[in-house]
Amino acid sequence: MVSFYRRVSGRFAMGSILSRLLAINVALFFVVLLTDVAFTLFNVPHWSILPWLQLPSSPAEFVRRPWTILTYMFTHFDVWHILFNMLLLYLFGRIFIEFFSARRLGSVYLLGGVAGGLLYMLAYNVIPYFAKDGGALVGASASVMATVFAVAIYRRDYEVNLLLIGRVKIIYVALGVLLIDVLGIASSSNVGGHIAHLGGASAGALFAVCLRAGMDITLPMSFVLDRLAVVVRGRRRMRVTYVRPTPPPPGPRPRPYDASSEIDRILDKLKQSGYSSLSPEEQQKLFDASKKMNS
Repeated sequence: MVSFYRRVSGRFAMGSILSRLLAINVALFFVVLLTDVAFTLFNVPHWSILPWLQLPSSPAEFVRRPWTILTYMFTHFDVWHILFNMLLLYLFGRIFIEFFSARRLGSVYLLGGVAGGLLYMLAYNVIPYFAKDGGALVGASASVMATVFAVAIYRRDYEVNLLLIGRVKIIYVALGVLLIDVLGIASSSNVGGHIAHLGGASAGALFAVCLRAGMDITLPMSFVLDRLAVVVRGRRRMRVTYVRPTPPPPGPRPRPYDASSEIDRILDKLKQSGYSSLSPEEQQKLFDASKKMNS
């Protein structure tokens, strides 16, 4: 079990921001699914983990569960919902990284999700048409829309290859999706989702416009993510003390251990035979080296 945990955590730590976002979404989907199955099998009625993760439209409920402004954008309970969102996140996330840093992808993802969630709650509590219906919001759609519009506004001439259509400029794809959301607000059963999409698209467009003007609005979010990474890794500041060096003992000196050569050897073995060929000690050394590189 310890070896399995080290293997999974090592791959997660060495993965890109895009792969981590995909992994968190998929893992949380299975957590929701499996807990609901367990409650059903053990006859626990009217209880689910989903209300603790989804974003409520009621401000009173949100005050009791403020963390849902973050958890909702990683939560899905329908197979087609998560499949569609993760496919778009993978495709447009790769395009995003071509023009921006991977670090900014995580920040724009969170920024779009927060903007979509706030616009959703605002609409459901201010506009009379929506006030009659309560509800809750889940899904990564707002975050994905932020990623799409960040690229579409920043590089309007970029083309994507659509099935049965051919090459189309990404700005037209983004505007087409936005038009569908606007038209679906008053007629679709997923009204809250369409509103959140508009908030995410606005956040992505604002990021691109500000970046063109020389201002990165994701810096505060990136700072928070960096501090959170420090907490998760459990790193502590090291206290440095200076001691007088002792002279070496007489006789031939042992050959110094070359850590970089050892890591190169492990990486060569990983490239040739795969991760499963590494011994537990080699996996641990590779994991420790990745942590030092990310520090």
